[in-house]
Amino acid sequence: MATPRAKRDPILPAWRTALYALALMAVDAGVVAAQDQPATAEPLFRVDRINALIAILVFGTAVTLYTRWAKQGKPLYIRKLAGLDAIEEAVGRATEMGKPVLFIPGLQELDEIETIAGVSILGRVARITAQYETPLIVPVRYPLVLAAGQEVVEQAYREMGRSDAYNKDTVRYVAGDQMAFAATVNGMLMREKPAANIYMGAFFAESLVIAETGNAAGSIQIAGTARPEQLPFFIAACDYTLMGEELYAASAYLSHEPMLLGGLKGQDLFKILLVLVIIVGIVLMMFGAADTFLSWFTIT
Repeated sequence: MATPRAKRDPILPAWRTALYALALMAVDAGVVAAQDQPATAEPLFRVDRINALIAILVFGTAVTLYTRWAKQGKPLYIRKLAGLDAIEEAVGRATEMGKPVLFIPGLQELDEIETIAGVSILGRVARITAQYETPLIVPVRYPLVLAAGQEVVEQAYREMGRSDAYNKDTVRYVAGDQMAFAATVNGMLMREKPAANIYMGAFFAESLVIAETGNAAGSIQIAGTARPEQLPFFIAACDYTLMGEELYAASAYLSHEPMLLGGLKGQDLFKILLVLVIIVGIVLMMFGAADTFLSWFTIT
């Protein structure tokens, strides 16, 4: 009777070992899963960023209200910009003299906000030149700016009912190199003698070179850039200069479109509120009660 039991004894330890190994594997898997899970779940609403939420709501509400008021025809005050008011006068002078208008939408690619602003202003200038039948010259540095400029100018001539007067070579590619572009434009200025030169966009070391040549050619010059290091050169060599955010406000100022006006006025209101918050913070710091104030306005 002992023989059968002796034959089964070696099999029982093998099954026990297998079961024990499976149990260890299950325990290890559970430990690893527990370690991978975060200790605390992320909250659905982050209270520490409620200040950012309030800022977004205030800004969005301001833009929406101003846009609605603009669509309803309510007058919205915008400070006079002498440089933009002088554009039509400069184009009129060029028309009387029978000379062209030169427009440069900056020297950066189309993905830069200053170039977008310059191309937008180009559309307004093209409408005026189409209305007055004044030649327009637009040298550009990049192919994408070339395509966008041609589309904007063609659309402007079409809107003014002057599609037959549109010339595809109005917007022309000049050179990809910075100083090669400046040299080519200087040659245009001295050969064509445009009566009005308009520079709107991002400019660099070539700003003074081009502006001085245009001044020597006797042109009315209107410049606008958000580059603070180039503003002194434009102020010295041009008749009118748009500084900083005046360049970005030009589209709304010239077109008076409700969407653009609403955005512009909403930004101005939000800036005023930020200035008030800064003043309140300074006053609280003077009285030593700024810790809570500053912690609430800090976005983490």
